[in-house]
Amino acid sequence: MVAAGLDRGWLSEMIPPTGYVPDFLNPAPAGPAPTPAAERDAILALPAERVRQDLDHLARHQGNLGPRLRTLHADPQTRLAKVVEEIETYWELALAPYWARIREVLDADIFYRTRMVAEHGTGRLFNELHTSVSWDDNELRLARRKQPLNRKTAGTGLLLIPSAFTGPGLRTRTTPPDPPQLAYPARGVGSLWKTRPVTQGDALAAVLGRSRTLLLTELEAPASTTQLAHRTGLSPAGVSQYLTALRHAGLVSAHRAGRSVLYARTAAAETVLQAASA
Repeated sequence: MVAAGLDRGWLSEMIPPTGYVPDFLNPAPAGPAPTPAAERDAILALPAERVRQDLDHLARHQGNLGPRLRTLHADPQTRLAKVVEEIETYWELALAPYWARIREVLDADIFYRTRMVAEHGTGRLFNELHTSVSWDDNELRLARRKQPLNRKTAGTGLLLIPSAFTGPGLRTRTTPPDPPQLAYPARGVGSLWKTRPVTQGDALAAVLGRSRTLLLTELEAPASTTQLAHRTGLSPAGVSQYLTALRHAGLVSAHRAGRSVLYARTAAAETVLQAASA
């Protein structure tokens, strides 16, 4: 992240270690599994006043806005493109390589909760969702929430969002007219980052070639051509050639980071590696 400059960009100013994060960075999903591209488009389509409202809220929490965020406040429609570009870089480097395994956990949680509602009803779902949530006498209660949530002010419906990144807590959001959201830790998230089985290189090498397979397995974290050449013993020219082929096949992505280009595995590559491991 540091090599890509994300530690000093738009997101670093808008997302503090704790506290309020502008809601426009997390648009309400239009369906059960929106693509990253659809969510980025939703951010770009936001009204300027909505962006300014959230930035004003952020300023009240932080005391003020820095120079970069003041330019976003003054001209959201132009500056949002820069924010979305940075979000895309973060996605490709930090999340896309691991999205296949994350998605497995989220899908499994949704399947489990859906079956629970069908077999035992809504009350059972909420009473087992999180320790701070309870359902009693047709009323949903949230412990330790500072502001009340009611039908008149919270919008229609209720959106439940399993997450791999909430930590042990429950996160809520109310931004009418969007439905209120409850983000909770997905079942099985504790095992998400356990070491995966070693890929059977011979099997995959028979399809991709030994050098391309070696590079894919080395890209557990984003790396440059020079770094990969040093770690694998392949020539820089050979590494560059193989990475170009892998990029054209949709198995790696490339991102400019200062004078270097960092390569990262894509979600498709993760799926291929998992299949080879099985």
